[in-house]
Amino acid sequence: MGAQKRVVVLDYGSGNIHSAAKAVEAAGGIAEITADRAAAMDADGLVVPGVGAFAAVMSQLDAVRGAELVERRLAGGRPVLGICVGMQVLFDRGIERGTDTEGLGEWPGTVRELQAQILPHIGWNTVNAPPESVLFDGIGEERFYFVHSYAATDWTLDAYGAFSPPKVTWAQYGEPFIAAVENGPLSATQFHPEKSGNAGIRLLRNWIGTL
Repeated sequence: MGAQKRVVVLDYGSGNIHSAAKAVEAAGGIAEITADRAAAMDADGLVVPGVGAFAAVMSQLDAVRGAELVERRLAGGRPVLGICVGMQVLFDRGIERGTDTEGLGEWPGTVRELQAQILPHIGWNTVNAPPESVLFDGIGEERFYFVHSYAATDWTLDAYGAFSPPKVTWAQYGEPFIAAVENGPLSATQFHPEKSGNAGIRLLRNWIGTL
């Protein structure tokens, strides 16, 4: 066994940070909740959680220069995992209740309201992961816990620099939407691994295994 991996859960004022940190520890990592830039840069992995409105999460991230932090880590090939709105803000923009907000722009695309009869989408749902997925290794048939009304519903990016083509996992609620992405050092889930029981812990363990 190698040394335990150190994972910073970015504390920028949004998200289920304590349960995310507990889940990282349950998955075998050492979790630290902090907004300290040096700690976030030096960690083996960085988790960016997010709960609430896209615009609010972006303004909280801006306050701690989160975009620069994510960009610098990715430029150095250092892994980042976005969760829920922490995934949504990785896209170009989010349109929520008429407000059009610029995202971090790591991936092309727009996050918008799901076309479904009942919103929000709350509860357990299956996903359709590609066979070569690392995140879903051994758990592709499991259910994961979602709480959201908005999602990215199109994927247009074929490759990411020197990295292999992105692995995109889909789910269905009213329409198909992106449930997870694995794209070089950048991964993200629309669902909450920290609320997804053993399957979520396994997914985090799979991610920590790549650090």
